[in-house]
Amino acid sequence: MTLIYGHRGAKGEAPENTLASFQRCLEHDVRRCELDLHLSRDGELMVIHDPTLKRTTRHRGRVAQHDATELVQFDARGGGPGWPHPCPIPRLAELFEQCPFEHWQLEVKSASRTRAARSVLAIKALVERYGLQDKVCVTSSSREVLRALNRLTPELSCGLIAEYAWLDPLKIARHYNCDLLALNWTLCTPERLLKAQKQGLHVSVWTVNEPALMRRLADFGADSIITDFPGLARKTLVQP
Repeated sequence: MTLIYGHRGAKGEAPENTLASFQRCLEHDVRRCELDLHLSRDGELMVIHDPTLKRTTRHRGRVAQHDATELVQFDARGGGPGWPHPCPIPRLAELFEQCPFEHWQLEVKSASRTRAARSVLAIKALVERYGLQDKVCVTSSSREVLRALNRLTPELSCGLIAEYAWLDPLKIARHYNCDLLALNWTLCTPERLLKAQKQGLHVSVWTVNEPALMRRLADFGADSIITDFPGLARKTLVQP
């Protein structure tokens, strides 16, 4: 059966990467999620997609220029559909405490070697604190991040995010000892999917929002899809 991951929670229904969005995902009984991480200036893992604040909070500057205590004051409703209440940028620790997901894909954005190392070590510490070692896969399209995961946290499951076809994603995933391949849906041919699975990779396809595409990828044998509409995906793919 093809599993369902909520993309940034339930991005199509609530402001992305906010507690409200992840709670909405859980309300649909979708118990797997994907989210994005950046480090605050004081080294806390903050759940936000962009390195800058403007799109989702209307504030200026970069996430890395603010301490976590400042960032949690910013209303992140700009990143999605209308919502009646303020939605602060959450700390990852807050989600670990409040959202009982069965599995998390934690995407670390492109980073310098130093920030990549700080990020993966911070994830390791938090995952250990909450006992989630078997429920987390750290993903990235950044070679620096994948290198840091291999070097500093080999005990954590890791995954490659592949968006473009000009590099062989299977070769890169093998090179960095990945367990998961997060594949842009435009790259997910039956041939590539089967080859990846034979290589031992869990193939998670993103971002899949149309029921017909959901069904097609499930028919191909995709291990999971990542969707902005987890409720719709559940109705489409899960028999009552």
